[in-house]
Amino acid sequence: MAKHLNVTYQTEPSLTADEFIALLEASTLGERRPVSNRKCIEGMLAHADLTVTARRGPQIVGVSRSVTDFHYCCYLSDLAVDTQFQKQGIGAALVRETRVRLESTCRLLLLSGPAAVDYYPKIGFQRHPEAWTIPPTGR
Repeated sequence: MAKHLNVTYQTEPSLTADEFIALLEASTLGERRPVSNRKCIEGMLAHADLTVTARRGPQIVGVSRSVTDFHYCCYLSDLAVDTQFQKQGIGAALVRETRVRLESTCRLLLLSGPAAVDYYPKIGFQRHPEAWTIPPTGR
């Protein structure tokens, strides 16, 4: 349970690009996301299958953005918590809230940023040695 009792979690498919960018910049994830490319951010939000937010009143303090079929696999593409609210259980709660919206047969996958490698095992993730990626073409 998140330590902030007044944080609410909800599915928010119409999260605005402005709010998402502000949260990415307020978290460490902004360093690795295209926050200056509004078209890309808008596409990321428009084509996400599951977006769960953490809000303290109207203020967004965290987000979990995923691409999924809801039954077999869910790629948790972005897990971001405002640095002022980190280490209070919000990230773990966002992962739990994401999982409860998936079928029990669904595997949750993610790629960790360098700063979070030690965090994910603490909230139940297991390292997978056979993962592969192809970098973007940059076209």
